[in-house]
Amino acid sequence: MTTHMPRVTLEQWRVLQAVVEAGSFSRAAEQLNRSQSSVSYSVARLQEQLPVKLLRLVGRKAELTEAGAVLLRRSRALVDEALAVEKLAASLAQGWDSELRLAVEIIFPTDVLFAAMQQFTDSCSGDGREVRLELIESVLSGTDEALFGGQVDLVVSGRVPPGFLGKPLMMVEFLAVAHHDHPLHRLGREVTVQDLKTSRQLVVRDSGLSRRQDAGWLGAEQRWTVSHLKTSIEAIRRGLGFAWLPVPHIREELDSGLLKPLPIRDGGSSRSHQLYLILADRDGAGPAVRELADVLERECRRRTSVQAAIAPT
Repeated sequence: MTTHMPRVTLEQWRVLQAVVEAGSFSRAAEQLNRSQSSVSYSVARLQEQLPVKLLRLVGRKAELTEAGAVLLRRSRALVDEALAVEKLAASLAQGWDSELRLAVEIIFPTDVLFAAMQQFTDSCSGDGREVRLELIESVLSGTDEALFGGQVDLVVSGRVPPGFLGKPLMMVEFLAVAHHDHPLHRLGREVTVQDLKTSRQLVVRDSGLSRRQDAGWLGAEQRWTVSHLKTSIEAIRRGLGFAWLPVPHIREELDSGLLKPLPIRDGGSSRSHQLYLILADRDGAGPAVRELADVLERECRRRTSVQAAIAPT
């Protein structure tokens, strides 16, 4: 006949953790808002149910045995996971989203994006909420496809497609740039459109699958198409061509003089592009989606204000 050891509960491990962290049964009782006898009984029952000794008393202080330390480390992960499940259940009961999908145009400043994501994470953690966040970095029509295909909840895009509403988020400045020693900079005069057409241009591939666009391409005979903005920037850094690049992504290279704006005739070296914030389902968006949208708006406003304050007059 097989005998079964009584099942240990997570609450018993939680009480043991409190005793060890507090250093005594009395202080643990205060922290748990329980009587000392209740705490002592819980630990005693736990000890009875296990075949190894967990605690030893050194004076009035309870210390873990070697076996107790090993088991307590393992139990912490179980207790933490149980608490996380409880928090998730509470969030779901309040209608809080458990998963959030965000598509962002690749030109959006990464420092602004990560600052907003950190604020969103801090806000969720402070309320005991957990949200799995999926970030999709898209280009041109790929953002539209993500919206139309129901693949995302929130979008930062350079255009508002038909059937959706968008809020202006921020302007991103583009400069036509090349390595400071590129042949276009050695012309010693303003650069013409014909000069650009006979030079190699770097273009980032549209991430859409059905209706790809060639935004910014001038019909250069030596066009190189890459899949990511970082690849284009690295190619330009190496003097392999020219490109229109978003200023926030090349600020360091511009400040150091590694990359220089091309002196295109009639002021054609600079462009500005408006980015919009779009809710995929404006009426059905959950609280987490709306929270992230608010955080993105606030961070973009803050960054725009900072840039305006330091801009030369």
